[in-house]
Amino acid sequence: MSDTPLTRIGLLGGTFNPVHNCHLSIAGQAQRALALDRVIFIPSGAPPHKSGESLAPAHHRLSMVQRAVADLPDFAVSDVEANAPETSYTIDTVRTLRATVEGEFWFIIGLDAFLEIAGWKSAETLLASTNFLVLSRPRVPFSRMASLTLLPPPPPLQLERLDEGRQQRLDHPIGPQTTITFLRIDPCEVSSSDVRERIRTDADVTDWLPPPVHSYIIEHNLYVPH
Repeated sequence: MSDTPLTRIGLLGGTFNPVHNCHLSIAGQAQRALALDRVIFIPSGAPPHKSGESLAPAHHRLSMVQRAVADLPDFAVSDVEANAPETSYTIDTVRTLRATVEGEFWFIIGLDAFLEIAGWKSAETLLASTNFLVLSRPRVPFSRMASLTLLPPPPPLQLERLDEGRQQRLDHPIGPQTTITFLRIDPCEVSSSDVRERIRTDADVTDWLPPPVHSYIIEHNLYVPH
């Protein structure tokens, strides 16, 4: 048996509509906190939980993420969802990546989205087979984890310490093979919807977007009224 440690891989999914500087900041903070060898961005194709959102075509969102991380060697991009012929679910994505990428997976997700995991496809199987890194979100307290009955509850006092800023991280084993790590990160108020609205109104987004992404949006005339 080899004693070589497994490659630690973060999986960061999202619509990335478009990808912006906060996404890169989140990935970097996650990478440093867990000593991840690589963070793989996974732009969605037709996400099951955002069917009402107006999305740029998947190939454009994939291309923008590829350009955003092209000069960042610790970041990579997977087209496993963007090029999927049907709606992609996280459990299917993880299974597909396990067949081609060897390593210890950490699925990176915001606290607000994680609180809805009970409604995900095969949620219990996913939690039993994949580690999660759950990141703080503005105005969403970690103490709300107490209402999530799908997994053993974290210690309430430590959740309170996270909410109060007296603790930055909580590692919570939920089974023999998986852990959920809760992490306070630097808040970033920029959202993709903010970016789209500023582009629609011809406002400046220079400080919000990686330059190659900004250039791509201009080149392809994305997010402007037609």
